[in-house]
Amino acid sequence: MRYAGGVKLTTDRIIDAGMTAFAEVGYQALSMRQVAERLDVHAGSLYYHVRSKGVLLQLMADRVARQAYDAGTAALAGLAEDADWTARVEAQASTLRESIKRHPGGAILLADSPKVLSTGALSVMERLLRTLADAGVPEPHRIIGADALLSYVTGFVLQEQSESAAPAVDAAAFADLGERFPLTIASASLHEPDETFAQSVRLLCAGIEGLRQAGPGA
Repeated sequence: MRYAGGVKLTTDRIIDAGMTAFAEVGYQALSMRQVAERLDVHAGSLYYHVRSKGVLLQLMADRVARQAYDAGTAALAGLAEDADWTARVEAQASTLRESIKRHPGGAILLADSPKVLSTGALSVMERLLRTLADAGVPEPHRIIGADALLSYVTGFVLQEQSESAAPAVDAAAFADLGERFPLTIASASLHEPDETFAQSVRLLCAGIEGLRQAGPGA
């Protein structure tokens, strides 16, 4: 068994180091060597537990998704018995957002999870699809609906996790923008992020509801 700084090297510790490295360098630049450096071991020691970068990315995506799935389970259990399907979707979407926000780069990991076949991410999608199926949403529509919902959540968190600094805009420039793009500038400050997110999820649910009522031929 390999040891890192006198501490046993485990798969969980490798995932921890991988998450830290991923947050700093991103998907393309991440390497097993960088992960090993954070654990103060030789890169070859990692392969006893994790056989490749691809497997590590899968495990990292799985951790984020599993935490989101468990948070969703708790949120769903807290709903009233007569809660409708939209409330169940909102519970899953909001806990997914909060779960991936806790991990720098978590949204990117989740977005890439289908490529690495994360069973945790598949569980998140499966439950969302089951919620829509139980609501009577026809199969073609529920697949598109679930994908749209998950894509919105990951995209929203990607924006929240962006470290790009907003350029300074003086009062005169802002006033000019307001005149040129009045609807956009006015709407940009209309809601706080939490309210924007909640209303957007409800809007997507309203669209799915329309398709649910129209049936599979719509």
